[in-house]
Amino acid sequence: MKEPENLLRDFQAYLGLERGLSPHTLYNYTVDTTHLIDFARQEGIALNEFHEDDLHRMLALLHDLGLQARSQARLISGIRAFFRFMRMEGYISSDPTALIEFPYLGRSLPDVLSVEEIDSMIAAIPPDKAEALRNETIIETLYGSGLRVSELTGLRLSRLYLEEGYMRIEGKGRKQRLVPLSPRSLELIPLYLEQRIQGPIKPGNEDILFLNRRGAAMSRVMVFYVVRDLAAAAGITKTVSPHTLRHSFATHLLEGGANLRAIQEMLGHESIATTEIYVHLDRSRLRSELLAHHPHYRPK
Repeated sequence: MKEPENLLRDFQAYLGLERGLSPHTLYNYTVDTTHLIDFARQEGIALNEFHEDDLHRMLALLHDLGLQARSQARLISGIRAFFRFMRMEGYISSDPTALIEFPYLGRSLPDVLSVEEIDSMIAAIPPDKAEALRNETIIETLYGSGLRVSELTGLRLSRLYLEEGYMRIEGKGRKQRLVPLSPRSLELIPLYLEQRIQGPIKPGNEDILFLNRRGAAMSRVMVFYVVRDLAAAAGITKTVSPHTLRHSFATHLLEGGANLRAIQEMLGHESIATTEIYVHLDRSRLRSELLAHHPHYRPK
């Protein structure tokens, strides 16, 4: 059988020449198939030996990433088209997607914001308010790094590595991971820190990054109100919360073609090794995924 990359090129030619799909659909199906190829390679499974159970494991990973049912359904469509192509070409005798069901497309996971909607939230921040710089930094850090709101409120100065472009996050189960900071976050945080030292800082909060007016750590509820009010000010009618920005982070990376495992690690669904060598490799790989696939990491 051909190498996966050669199969993908043949599949693209088939979609464009024989099925006459639009460039947009062709791009989406290419991204979907790339995710399949990455997953198969990481799991050590040949594409012509893929079974229904393997696909269920891949879909379970997508569910763990918190992706909307609509995004999952679109990916299944692309994978199904690829396996039908493989069967038509004689590479497989049966289609492993034949019994795979599409996820329910009614009420389910939170809404996902477009890049334009997120930018409009940032543009809606009143520039004359004392918290303007802090709130922009919060939005950019939530969306640019996919943090949980509890991880944001617990973010410490001692865990910021601005020169390297990373922060150390303590997630669920006290597991720690390294998460890249977006270029805009790296611009905003030093500016916010200059402003932060001008205000009050309550004892015990010296190492907390995001503070309220009284100098104490911000609560999760307060961050929720910041996000909700900015969405309303931007005219967004969707139900928006800090978790919406986390879902948007994952969805935009997936739709841009980022590696599933890399997204999973950045979201904190897997622990990372603590050796210095692995951390160095991990940082390089995760940053390259974000630079290639996250809208706020690309040059304007």
